Amino acid sequence: MKASSMKKVLIALDYDPTAQKVAEGGFSLAKAMGAEIVLLHIITEPVYYSSTEYSPILGFTEYHGNGTLQLDSVEGLQKASQHFLDKTKHHLGDNSIKTLIKEGDIAESILKAAKDLHADIIVMGSHSRKWLEKIVLGSVAEKTLDHTTIPLFFIPTKKHH
Repeated sequence: MKASSMKKVLIALDYDPTAQKVAEGGFSLAKAMGAEIVLLHIITEPVYYSSTEYSPILGFTEYHGNGTLQLDSVEGLQKASQHFLDKTKHHLGDNSIKTLIKEGDIAESILKAAKDLHADIIVMGSHSRKWLEKIVLGSVAEKTLDHTTIPLFFIPTKKHH
C-alpha cells in the first residue's frame, strides 16, 4: 500500500502519561500523509483509573486534576475520556480530528474500531515492559499485532533512565 493511499489514521491512546508522545507522533504521520485523524480511547479495567500518580484518563503528566471528573461510573469514565480526547485534540491544534471512545478489551476494541472506521493504519505506543511484566500482564501491542492485517505504527514510549 502506498503512503499516499492512506487516508485515515487511527491513533489509540491509553491511560499512560506517554499518551501525549503517541498522539504527537501519530499526528505528524497523518499530517505527512494528508490523512484524516481519529483519536481513540478504550475504557477498560477500572483499576487502570485509580492511580494517584497521574490521571490515567488524561495521559498528560501536566494535568493536575480539577476534581470535577467522576471516575467511579461508566458514565463518569466516558465523560472523562471525552475530556481527555478533547484536550489532546486541542493540544494538537487541529479541530478536524475526530474522537472515539469504546469499552472492552483494549486490543480487541482497537482492532474492531479500525475495521469499522476503515482505518488505513493504527498508531499506538509500545511501553516495552520488562519480560516478567509482559508475561504477567500481557501485551496490548503484541496482541494487536498478532490479530490485524491493518498496518501498525508503534511509537516506543519506554522511559530511559
